[in-house]
Amino acid sequence: EGLGIKKTLPAARKLFIPPSDLKTGVCFASGGAGVDPVTSRLLRVLKPSDQISDYKKYIRKLKIVAPARANSIIANAVYLISQGNNDIGISFFMTRSAFMRGIVTSNMYTTKLTGWNKKFMKQIYDQGARKFAVMGVIPLGCLPMTRVLGRCNFFANLLAENYNGKLRNGVKNWPREAGFRGSKFVYVDMYGTLMDVVKNYRRYGFRNANNGCCCMPTAIIPCVNPHSHVFYDFVHPSEKAYKTISKKLVQDIKRGLA
Repeated sequence: EGLGIKKTLPAARKLFIPPSDLKTGVCFASGGAGVDPVTSRLLRVLKPSDQISDYKKYIRKLKIVAPARANSIIANAVYLISQGNNDIGISFFMTRSAFMRGIVTSNMYTTKLTGWNKKFMKQIYDQGARKFAVMGVIPLGCLPMTRVLGRCNFFANLLAENYNGKLRNGVKNWPREAGFRGSKFVYVDMYGTLMDVVKNYRRYGFRNANNGCCCMPTAIIPCVNPHSHVFYDFVHPSEKAYKTISKKLVQDIKRGLA
């Protein structure tokens, strides 16, 4: 909506998508998915390869409804990529899957994660995509679930920043590589933008930045006013929080991909 396209994107797997929606974008996301191959298997959701397959099917449909414009639509579309939160939060922190694959340190894991992300985007690029808005992970240590005695978890945030730093460098350098010739990338700073809201929550009109509105021992029954909380549950920002940070993020995307 902020990019001036439409309010919502229909799911790519929807049985029927009107031609007008095919021409203006669809959503390939799968809740709980990650770019680490293990993450999607653990949560039984779409794997990265499934999302790429869905994208190829979408392109075939688009070429039927807009044969003359399809290649232009694909090349000028903005591809919003959000990978890493579930991978770090679930596959790395909550299981031993990384260690069992020989990835024994957090630094090794963030390097692998950046590489998986690059590979995922290269597959999209090879189908004609050229404009990528790549989201970093949020401050994982400040989620209600990961806080320690009410304070942000230093080590979880350190790992998030480590990954974001590598992703930011990749976004800066990948367009210079032959494999991404003609592409544009912009890094979307989810960490810094949401952290500003967490630290200065009262300034943004919130009353609580530590606890979720629902689904927690402190909020078994959902709170009356979700807009008063930065987080809706133990891991997800509230609708108001997303609307608060999206204004800056949309402007960053516009400037970076202009």
